[in-house]
Amino acid sequence: MTTKVKTATEILAMRESGRILAEILSKLEKMVAPGISTKDLAVIAERELKAYGVGAPFLGYQGFPDVICISLNDEVVHGIPKTNRIIKNGDLVSLDFGVTYNGMITDSALTVIAGKAKDQKAIDLVKFTEVSLAEGIAAVKDNVRTGDIAASIEKVLKKHDYGIVRDLVGHGVGHELHEDPNIPNYGRENTGPWLKAGMTIAIEPMATLGSESVVLDSDGWTVQTRDRSLSAHFEHTVLITKDGAEVLTLRKG
Repeated sequence: MTTKVKTATEILAMRESGRILAEILSKLEKMVAPGISTKDLAVIAERELKAYGVGAPFLGYQGFPDVICISLNDEVVHGIPKTNRIIKNGDLVSLDFGVTYNGMITDSALTVIAGKAKDQKAIDLVKFTEVSLAEGIAAVKDNVRTGDIAASIEKVLKKHDYGIVRDLVGHGVGHELHEDPNIPNYGRENTGPWLKAGMTIAIEPMATLGSESVVLDSDGWTVQTRDRSLSAHFEHTVLITKDGAEVLTLRKG
């Protein structure tokens, strides 16, 4: 479905959904450490969802088997949590998570380095992928076009010579986890569908230290960089306003 202008009641539900998501994701971020398994983190995420009394839009989505996607290093997105997938010192850990509250969905992601980073390149990749998200959000306002957001993200990532994953994109969100239109992380200004105030979208840059090319793992879900280079992923759900954007999944601090 195409993302719609949300009603005042729907926006209130998405604000609460986003607030809860941000709180849970912040807790998970603090739990990332060498020695913990990705399944351990997923169990914590599931426990938090139950404690808040909210839904898990990822669980069962097109058959996905868990409440959260956790991807390491060369895994770009959609990693399945596993008990034998132990996080090691210096790993790049992407946490991609969603919450449903009163029927409305928010979606957010972050990448964190477990323990001590192995090199400056990894630190910079995480830093500037998040910067590109901020620039994409800064481009948002009433009557923005998807290409305006995309061009703002691409400008940051190109400056640092990162691979920009083209096979995966941002999207509308709210009534469904993925709504039209797609919002790529590359493109030209003044192109693409127009977006209006009251719509809600998920902006999510994915960058690599190498090629933009990705492959699907044999598990049918995990998307990896073809050249096995490191990747980073950040995402926020935002409400388009008359003169900007309200980040619904903003984490404190």
